Amino acid sequence: MVDVVVVGAGFAGLAAARELVRLGHDVVVVEGRDRVGGRSYTGELAGTPVDLGATFVGPTQDAVLALAAELGCERVPTYGRGKNLIRWRGRVRSYRSTIPRLSILELVDVSRIQWRFDRISRKVPVAEPWTSPIAADLDAISLDQWLRSVHAGASTRDLMAIMARVTWGCEPDAVSMLHAVRYVKAAGGLGRMLDVEGGAQQDRFPAGTQQIAVRMADELGDRVVLGAAVTGIRRHRDGTMTVAWPRGEFTARAVVVAIPPAHRAGIEFDPPLPPEHQELTRHWPQGHLSKAYAAYDKPFWRDNGCSGEALSDEGPVFITFDVSPGDTGPGILLGFTDSRMFDPLPSDKRREVALAGFAALFGEAAARPIDYLDHCWGAEQFAPGGPTAAVPPGSWTTHGRWLRTPVEAIFWAGTETADQWTGFLDGAVRSGVRAAGEAHQELTRRS
Repeated sequence: MVDVVVVGAGFAGLAAARELVRLGHDVVVVEGRDRVGGRSYTGELAGTPVDLGATFVGPTQDAVLALAAELGCERVPTYGRGKNLIRWRGRVRSYRSTIPRLSILELVDVSRIQWRFDRISRKVPVAEPWTSPIAADLDAISLDQWLRSVHAGASTRDLMAIMARVTWGCEPDAVSMLHAVRYVKAAGGLGRMLDVEGGAQQDRFPAGTQQIAVRMADELGDRVVLGAAVTGIRRHRDGTMTVAWPRGEFTARAVVVAIPPAHRAGIEFDPPLPPEHQELTRHWPQGHLSKAYAAYDKPFWRDNGCSGEALSDEGPVFITFDVSPGDTGPGILLGFTDSRMFDPLPSDKRREVALAGFAALFGEAAARPIDYLDHCWGAEQFAPGGPTAAVPPGSWTTHGRWLRTPVEAIFWAGTETADQWTGFLDGAVRSGVRAAGEAHQELTRRS
């Protein structure tokens, strides 16, 4: 018997457990994977930690930055000196700003669409977007349909497609325009979300982001149970609940479920959740995004005056970053890849096409790495998908109000439930602290 069971040992679940312990509660965290971190997962390439999941942090992400500082996790600026590259319409060109070097007409169109997008966002409240007077219209169409309705040019639509892939792991025709507007506003605007310097990609952790989760788990000690995929949550008449997994169970007075909304459907609730909550899990799907890393003796692109940042309108690699530990080596390129054409391939073919994508941007030297690693989040056996939910049209206005509404003493966390930096590590931490506060209030009221 414990006060609270937290389901999920990602950033949201661990932050919730940490806050509940601080508030004086007896807590246990049950996690289906054999590791903590959730969608933060640090691997190794050429002896260097690399993030296979969540990677970057930036200004105004105060919750995760404060947590990392408290736990002693060092962060460094993302390398960005030199020229960026873009492979566009069969040519590779350089540029030095967030918006790539396009024709004057294309740049004017990009600015026009960004202005219209920002103008719409002013009318959408982040906390309750379904209450906006234009919510029904925005939620009835996809981001792609909106772009076409305002006559966005082909280059603008292709750039927005790159944003959709790296942000939600989907194409613009799969995500609700209301969700897109609400999500971007929760990040502080398109510039804040997409920029490196001054934006969400400004900094990274040389030892990886998963170390933050590991250090939280170390603090919690044996309160964290791994390899315990929750199969059922049963509510009893006396107000307690039993949380079960194949090898055991806990009884608690409250539960915090800190997993993506789609994965709530994998838990059998007894009695069943209200119909509105059941429908939510079916209409809040996870996106699919994959990453490829290549290591070299040194970051040779820096010798050519390149930053390592690049965009491409040809797949499967569509955006890259330099995450090398220093000038002397190893040099490490990170590439985000289009899961539709990347994930179905066998491992040797994934390596081949990823390196071809790097080489098309940075030259033939990029085709000869000393090490290579990739990870496909959509192909995970347990809790697949990422980086976050790809919410389709019609979902927010119909199901959004149930996203984090408690069911008796069951509370919901996870970055998808956050009102600031939704979909990011910062949103996950904020959601865990919020859910812990709700559980604490409920336990205090009962006692």
